[in-house]
Amino acid sequence: MIYDTIIIGGGPAGVAAGVYSARKKLKTLIITESFGGQSTVAENIENWIGAKKISGIEFAKMLEEHIRAQENVEIKMPENVVDIKELPGDPTARAGWEVTTDKNNSYQARTLIVTSGGRRRRLNVPGEDKFKGKGVAYCSTCDAPVFKNKSVAVIGGGDTGLEAAIDLAQYAARVYLISNKESLVGDLSIQEMVKNSEKITVIENANVQEILGDKFVSGLKYFDKNDNQIKDLDVEGIFVEIGSTANSEFIKKLVNTNQKGEIIIDHKTGATSRPGIFAAGFITDEIYKQNNISAGDGVTAALSVYNYLINNKTWQKQK
Repeated sequence: MIYDTIIIGGGPAGVAAGVYSARKKLKTLIITESFGGQSTVAENIENWIGAKKISGIEFAKMLEEHIRAQENVEIKMPENVVDIKELPGDPTARAGWEVTTDKNNSYQARTLIVTSGGRRRRLNVPGEDKFKGKGVAYCSTCDAPVFKNKSVAVIGGGDTGLEAAIDLAQYAARVYLISNKESLVGDLSIQEMVKNSEKITVIENANVQEILGDKFVSGLKYFDKNDNQIKDLDVEGIFVEIGSTANSEFIKKLVNTNQKGEIIIDHKTGATSRPGIFAAGFITDEIYKQNNISAGDGVTAALSVYNYLINNKTWQKQK
């Protein structure tokens, strides 16, 4: 079978693209490891429009149920794309792309929508996996309200960490900003805001060693490089804000990406540098990494795919 479009990824961008592709009667295949994206680890999501509060697991289930209710959509899960090849000829007349997965399966499509997202950089210390979603978080914009009147630690002295500390200071009783460098390295104006905040305490030249707790986070251990001592810090939440990595390894050879590996898109259409390939969500150079924005960008990409195909007379005849 030749699909009209293959959507790579099952987060908000991928599901939104799938719903709108289905509504446009496009033969659609979604290839994903799972549904929900990075938000599956969130204890509570309070900024998804239309839901006052929803857990990451419930969010993923909601997305999956919505896409499975659509006609014209086939789903391959769990499956990960490992390679994409461009096929010769007019992609709107026949398959333009061949997608290969880790299951040794190959699928062909006229267009692609890449929504494979990104992965948060991790501390890789004891306790991080155990308390993920139980006090360990990776998105201050998403989870800050959950930690109202609590003490939290932000790990990371760059722009991401500084902005997270400012976000959390609006809710938390106390914010500890921990940097492994001798001084903060983020934007100077944001550094000034951090240093002027009565709620934020900066701990520099320190490496987190372990995350502590029972059922939920209760603290952490860090190595203070200033005096070579292991110290304890009592906190109820830990935000790992040391950046993220785009899941773009399989597509980099075909489209333009930035230094972070994010796919560069036309933000009006979701088009990449290669005709027939579109992208949406955390995988792109979109500034604001938010579920609601990703969903909207997925809709944009799907509608752009439809316009790309409908404006081709060969494809119209085949329909």
